[in-house]
Amino acid sequence: MDINDSVIEIRPARTGDVKGIRSIIDKYALQRRLLSKETVTLYEDVQEFTVAVAGDRVIGCGALHVLWEDLAEVRTLAVADDFRGLGVGHGILGHILTRAREIGVERLFCLTFETAFFGRHGFVEIDGTPVAPEVYSQLLHSYDTGIAEFLDLESVKPNTLGNTRMLKVL
Repeated sequence: MDINDSVIEIRPARTGDVKGIRSIIDKYALQRRLLSKETVTLYEDVQEFTVAVAGDRVIGCGALHVLWEDLAEVRTLAVADDFRGLGVGHGILGHILTRAREIGVERLFCLTFETAFFGRHGFVEIDGTPVAPEVYSQLLHSYDTGIAEFLDLESVKPNTLGNTRMLKVL
């Protein structure tokens, strides 16, 4: 991808990218557009992340987090302000969609303020929890707050940012 004479590479994240991911997340967390994450969590989850890199700078990130056999969540999709509107987010999401298909995911969930962006990629707003009752009962055992948000549990409502729940069938 070439944008304004910058070659942008979209690839799986490496441990050396975590500081750049951290920087992007911190900026969006201050704006209350993303939930902050502990740095140790970013290292633990680095294999879930895709990054966009211009030179040696991480300019965007996004993660694919598997929730169940056929269900995953797009998490922490964000692009540095000076690269927004240039297709970087679309490239990262495209990489995540490809990876989801490769590992057998059939549905992708996200919590977002960017409903138009995700809508252009086939995500639709949802109400309720689109899983079978037996899967729902298994998901209740997870400590992951993303799963609690997916299940629309009251326990996480005070912690959510007021974003929209969306789903895409692959």
